[in-house]
Amino acid sequence: MPKETKTNAMRFLEQHKIPYRLYTYICEHFTDGVSVAQQLGQPPERTFKTLITQGRGRGFYVFVIPVAEELDVKKAARTVQEKSLHLLPVKDILSVTGYIRGGCTPIGMKKAYPTYLHESCLNFDTIFVSGGRVGTQIELSPQALLQACGGQTADLTVSSAP
Repeated sequence: MPKETKTNAMRFLEQHKIPYRLYTYICEHFTDGVSVAQQLGQPPERTFKTLITQGRGRGFYVFVIPVAEELDVKKAARTVQEKSLHLLPVKDILSVTGYIRGGCTPIGMKKAYPTYLHESCLNFDTIFVSGGRVGTQIELSPQALLQACGGQTADLTVSSAP
C-alpha cells in the first residue's frame, strides 16, 4: 500500500503533537459534505465544513459549521464585528488558504485567520473536518481543533425555528 502523502494540516497536527485519525474516501470530483459523511459512515452533525468569508474591511474569516447547516452571514458578521461578510468565491479559495474547494480545512492555512467553530462542536467527543485535500477527513476532539486553528466557538448557523 502506498504511503499517504501528508497535507499541511496533517503536518501541522503532528508537529504540534495533536492527536488525530485520518480517513480517506474515493472522490472523482467535488462532493458535498453530507455525501462525504454518508460515504464514511460519519454522523452529519459531527462532520464540519470550512467556509471562508471576507469582510467589508477586506479581512478574511474562517467559519466551521456542520455540513448539513447553512452559515448565517449576519450572525457571523456580528461575531467578527463586521458590518457585512460575503463568502469567498471558489476561484479565490486556493490563493487565500492554500487549499482547494472540498479540501479546505481550518488547520494549517497559508495564514492564521480569525476562526470560529459552531458551538455544537462542543457536544461531541470528536468531530470530523477535511484533511486538507479532497478525499481525506480528519477526526479529532473539538478542543484539539480549537487549539490547532486558534479558534473560538459561536452560534453561526441559520435557525430552523420559525
